[in-house]
Amino acid sequence: MSGPLAGIRVLDLSRLVAGNQLTMLLGDFGADVIKVEQPGHGDTLRNWVVQGSEVYWKVYGRNKRSIALDLKNEQARELLLRLAGESDVLVESFRPGNLERLGLSPETLHERNPKLVVVRISGWGQTGSMSQEPGFGTLIEAMSGLAAMNGFPDREPVLPPGALADMVAGTYGAFSVLAAVRHAEAGGPGQVIDLSLFEPLFSVLGPQAGTYRLTGDAPQRSGSRSSSSAPRNVYATADGQWLALSGSTQMMTERIFRTIGRPELVDDLRFRDNTARLAHVLELDAILGDYFGAHNLDETLSAMRTAGVTAAPVMDIGDLMESEYFKTRGVVIDGPGPEGMGSVPMHDVVPRLNGTPGSVAAAAPGLGQHSREILQELLPHERWEELQKQGVFG
Repeated sequence: MSGPLAGIRVLDLSRLVAGNQLTMLLGDFGADVIKVEQPGHGDTLRNWVVQGSEVYWKVYGRNKRSIALDLKNEQARELLLRLAGESDVLVESFRPGNLERLGLSPETLHERNPKLVVVRISGWGQTGSMSQEPGFGTLIEAMSGLAAMNGFPDREPVLPPGALADMVAGTYGAFSVLAAVRHAEAGGPGQVIDLSLFEPLFSVLGPQAGTYRLTGDAPQRSGSRSSSSAPRNVYATADGQWLALSGSTQMMTERIFRTIGRPELVDDLRFRDNTARLAHVLELDAILGDYFGAHNLDETLSAMRTAGVTAAPVMDIGDLMESEYFKTRGVVIDGPGPEGMGSVPMHDVVPRLNGTPGSVAAAAPGLGQHSREILQELLPHERWEELQKQGVFG
């Protein structure tokens, strides 16, 4: 691997999305990510298949090497400790306490490698009253306030369609790893990162705690409207399409009013400033809805773009894959497939660095594909063969 993180070795013991998102980001920029999996089973993402294809694993397992170790086996745990002694980061997502029960506590790991950064991913964190509770992302999305805010006021709360809590936590986790590794490289000791799924998601919901203390009110579901600015919504067009519109600045709102042929609304007391527009948002949405409902999407977008209005079509993945933006920006690339079996469409490396860009250099590995390669760095050939016969690794 090459890239700005080349030379950093990461042991990934995690399962499912958060840990894989975290280590994928590190691997995309050159870290040597060794995925430690259970023989015969592997990461749960391998079982998330679409028409027989491991699409989730192919994306989030990219740029990683796989070793299959049975951590219930004492000899396998010793091999892991030896690998930890030569690594910079270890990522795990066991329920709090399980790492200790395996004899792999942070204290034990730091005895082998005082510089090691240990990332502990869990639903609720290593401390607190819920630390021992199951913590799948769905529960976090429900309890964080997200579902209560999401959807329409006359309908049930809405959970996100994807693993949002995991993805946010994984991205936070990658940042925290870089901060901790930087500290270790500067002469400091390794440390433990307590990464819950709950706190990262809560943090991106905005100033909810401050708003609640000031008002005593929890935010209510408002569909696609915003609680902080108006206009902001999606509107049906005459041809059955949907257009998203945001007027989050005064200048933009005035531009919208002029573009729809209603310049008098600029001085209308109901819509003169953002506070007034929020108070009269139903009336404002009715005016905008009538305009967009009388025009087709393409003609509406043309008028809005000519005027510099912040509007965009609501698109699904089929629309996106055919869009000019996707093609000219290169949002999706054809990543390498497993063992030369063809390319796999996937998102390109994010974010883009012009001096030290990341890359998708290696396909997601098969279970235990690199066991021999990795262990030969630690063991003589005879010992490697002996442990393989004993079922210590696969």
